[in-house]
Amino acid sequence: MQKMKLFLAATATVGLMSVNAVAGNADLVKEGEKIFNTKKIGNCLACHAVNGKKINNPGNLGPKLQGLSAWPEQALYDKIYNPYTTNPISAMPPFGLNGVLDDHQIKAVVAYLKTVK
Repeated sequence: MQKMKLFLAATATVGLMSVNAVAGNADLVKEGEKIFNTKKIGNCLACHAVNGKKINNPGNLGPKLQGLSAWPEQALYDKIYNPYTTNPISAMPPFGLNGVLDDHQIKAVVAYLKTVK
């Protein structure tokens, strides 16, 4: 079990190595916003509202996303990839670990979330 945890942490870390370089990319931010808002891709709005963004009928199962511009990119990436590493009883699915979102899509969502004040 410990080896699996180390493997998952290493996989998430390797996937994020280039996120810092692309977090300010406007096209990537737009792509991340689309993933966040599209039901057939990320569907993040099913559970989350976003501070300062006009979203029709956001969910309220997850926390309202606010102040994410201050979060480290690594923490955001890890939370999307596999939220169970920091919260073993999270209701959020492990989008990266389950293959719902690939590495590029997670980086795009992170770029978008970094715009959330």
